[in-house]
Amino acid sequence: MQIGYARTSTLDQKASIEAQVRDLKAAGCEKLFSEQVSSVDVEKREKLSQALDFIREGDTLVVTKLDRLARSVAHLLAIMEKLKTKGANLRILNMGIDTSTPTGKLMLTVLGGIAEFEREIMLERQREGIAKAKAAGKYKGRKPTARAKADEVLALKQEGVGPTEIAKRVGIGRASVYRILADIE
Repeated sequence: MQIGYARTSTLDQKASIEAQVRDLKAAGCEKLFSEQVSSVDVEKREKLSQALDFIREGDTLVVTKLDRLARSVAHLLAIMEKLKTKGANLRILNMGIDTSTPTGKLMLTVLGGIAEFEREIMLERQREGIAKAKAAGKYKGRKPTARAKADEVLALKQEGVGPTEIAKRVGIGRASVYRILADIE
């Protein structure tokens, strides 16, 4: 059985998930799992866990692109190990990779390593750019929005309003209310 898995990072990518589902159906997937969650939150990817639990010997997990499945080589290898122990395979449509063949297994490992390397290089360049901008005084980071509302928080506290209600009225998190109140003590 072909089991499809589709994922997007945000709710804004509705068209992307619809396209993935369409492509997975066209590839012959009989059962589909789809979710909208960041790949960084590996533990929160419930549908992927369900797909991996559902898969049986001889089945193939099908994804449209490698980055829809795993963020790192370690995560990819963990998924591959789970599939291997179940006697299942992986197929990646846009790369033409099918791990039911030795060549497919090799190509997946090599391409996964390259993808992780590429991401690390991008993050390194981003960090360098931020450091350079900070040194030039052009990068200040996000302004502390909650602390800017400290006067409002303190006024409401003086009126006897509780922290949860203050947070709702001012539009900040409850933890921020407690931080502001702790600063004045």
